[in-house]
Amino acid sequence: MKVYTHYPTGGHLEEVRALAQRAEALGYDGITFAENKHDPFVLGAFIAAHTQRVAIGTVVAIAFSRSPMSIAHTARTLQQLSHGRFELGLGTSLKPLNEQQYSVPWSHPAARMREYIQSLRAIWDCWQNGTQLNYQGEHYSFSLMTANFNPGPSEYPSIPVYIAAMGPMMCRLVGECCDGILTHSFTTRRYMHETVLPRIDAGVKLSGRARKDLAIAAGSWICTGATEEEVQQAREEVRRTMTQYAVVRTYKGVMDLHGWGETCLRLRELMLKRQWDKMPALITDEMLDTFSVSGTYDTIGPKFKERFGDYATRIPISLPSNPKHDDRLGALVEKLHKYA
Repeated sequence: MKVYTHYPTGGHLEEVRALAQRAEALGYDGITFAENKHDPFVLGAFIAAHTQRVAIGTVVAIAFSRSPMSIAHTARTLQQLSHGRFELGLGTSLKPLNEQQYSVPWSHPAARMREYIQSLRAIWDCWQNGTQLNYQGEHYSFSLMTANFNPGPSEYPSIPVYIAAMGPMMCRLVGECCDGILTHSFTTRRYMHETVLPRIDAGVKLSGRARKDLAIAAGSWICTGATEEEVQQAREEVRRTMTQYAVVRTYKGVMDLHGWGETCLRLRELMLKRQWDKMPALITDEMLDTFSVSGTYDTIGPKFKERFGDYATRIPISLPSNPKHDDRLGALVEKLHKYA
C-alpha cells in the first residue's frame, strides 16, 4: 500500500520544499497539490527539481477552466522535469465555481470529462507516435498540430490520468478510460463497497480491463499523531470539517446510506441561521468513526489494513508540522508498505 501526503491548503510557500524532502526521506511515495490558493502545476514543477523519488500529483486541478491542449503541454512538461513521476489528477469542480469564479461555461460534467480525457490521449498519441491529430467531439475538437507546438516523442510517454469521482457517471468513467480514482474524504467503507466500486466495475467491463489495473486513492480523514492527545485534537478538527461537507447536497447521499440524512438537514438549518458553533455537536462519535480512521502512529497500522486493505492502492497521511516524532511516523509508513 502506497502512502501519500498532501500540501496543506493554508501552507506557506517557503515551506513546501522542506515538506516534500521530508516526506521523501520518511519513505512517502508521493506528494499532491490542490488547486486553491496556489497553482498546483507550478508547485509540482518546483518540487520536481528538489526531490528524486516521490510521485508528484495534482489533487485536483480544475479541468474545465483550461483547454485540454494546455493541460497536455503542462502535464508533458512536468513529466519530463520529474523524469516520469508526474500524475495528473483532474476534477470538474462545481457549476458556480466554473461559471462565477472561472467564467467558463458549464455542461454535462461526465460527458465533457470523457471527451477531455480522450482529447488528452489523442494529443499525446500525436506527439509520441506521429499520428494525425483529429479528435472530434461535442465539447472538444482538435485537428491541428503544427511542428512548432509538437514536442515530439518522450522517454516518459505514459502520464497517468486520475479523476475525482463520487457520482454514478463519474465513477463509471473512471472504469472506462482513467488510470485511477481520487475518492473524496467524505466517503465511508460501506459507500465505497455498495456504491463507488460497483460503478467503477461497470465502467471497467466496457473498457475490457480489470479493477486491479486502476489506482484507487482512499478517501477518508486520518486522525493520527504520536500521542492520544494529538489524535483527539485531530478528531475534533475532522468533526468541524465534516459539518462543512454534510450541508452540501452532493454529499448527502453518503449520509443517507447510513441513515443520517436528517443530520444534513439540521446542519443546513444551523448554517442558514449562522449558528456555526452549534454544528459540530451534531456530528456524533459514531459518525466520526465511520468517516475517519483514528489511532497513534504505533497503533493505527492494522486499522488502515482493515479499512482500506481490500480495495485501496494508496492512502493519505499528513505530515505534522513538528518533526519530533518522525522516527515513529517513518516506521508506520514502512509498515503500511507491506500491506497488499
